[in-house]
Amino acid sequence: MNSAPPVPVFARKNVAYACATLCCLLWGSSYPAIKSGYELFQIATDDIPSKVVFAGYRFLFAGLLLLIFALAQRKPIARLTPRQFGQLSLLGLTQTTIQYTFFYIGLAYTTGVKGSIMNATGTFFSVLLAHFIYQNDKLSYNKTIGCILGFAGVMLVNFNSGLMDFSFVWQGDGFVVLAAFILSAATLYGKRISQTVDPTVMTGWQLAIGGLVLVVGGYSTGGTLEVHSMEAVAILGYLTLLSSVAFALWSMLLKVNRVSMIAPFNFVIPVAGTVLSAIFLGENILDIKYAIALVLVCSGIWWVNKVSKKAA
Repeated sequence: MNSAPPVPVFARKNVAYACATLCCLLWGSSYPAIKSGYELFQIATDDIPSKVVFAGYRFLFAGLLLLIFALAQRKPIARLTPRQFGQLSLLGLTQTTIQYTFFYIGLAYTTGVKGSIMNATGTFFSVLLAHFIYQNDKLSYNKTIGCILGFAGVMLVNFNSGLMDFSFVWQGDGFVVLAAFILSAATLYGKRISQTVDPTVMTGWQLAIGGLVLVVGGYSTGGTLEVHSMEAVAILGYLTLLSSVAFALWSMLLKVNRVSMIAPFNFVIPVAGTVLSAIFLGENILDIKYAIALVLVCSGIWWVNKVSKKAA
């Protein structure tokens, strides 16, 4: 009697959903951590080069940490063909260096409210790109409804007392949207690479390469990073740890799951970032809009995955 092959652990729905939620909660916590880091490292609001240096060290250290972890697991981190190393370098330059350069510049020329909304378009890009690239990941009615609900939740979190001003500034709003598109496309490219390179090794190299280029680019344009306290070191250490854990988990999830099943969890990030910013930065959270937003986000995720549940 033939038995079915075992399902990879990260392909099990309960494990995939839990890990995807954890990744997005970690990324959401980066918003208050980054803001605290700017204050502790005394980086001025308009000092983009120093922010790039700060981001560069975060990803460089995260990449090195993952590579050390891979070595401890006896994974061959240097046994790469020239083609594979070229692919990892391209992934690092796009997913980390270029994406975060556009993101940080964009945030300097737009408001945080509009920036977070524009950045959430990355989920749409992921689902749409997957529709055109993968035969088994086509856009459906349920996925469309789910994305609309999730994005509505993200928008609601960012509403103030009145209607938003939707004026569009290319160097601000446009750069944030461009960063979201680059990240979505690079994530799909990373999914392809993960079929031949271990996800932990892949993530470690792309973060290290992308982070190193950010550090060099930031310093060469006049950026600095001075340590003024142990709290600053602790914040950088936390950001390094969350980046390594979240990116490695996310890469493993994408390797064995459809993009459109995992990508909608990104809607959790701005909601989690808002709630955690309220907790750690003392911002007001006693508002009904947060509860409604969470319901919309969770409903959106459920709708997107409704098809896969039927097919199971």
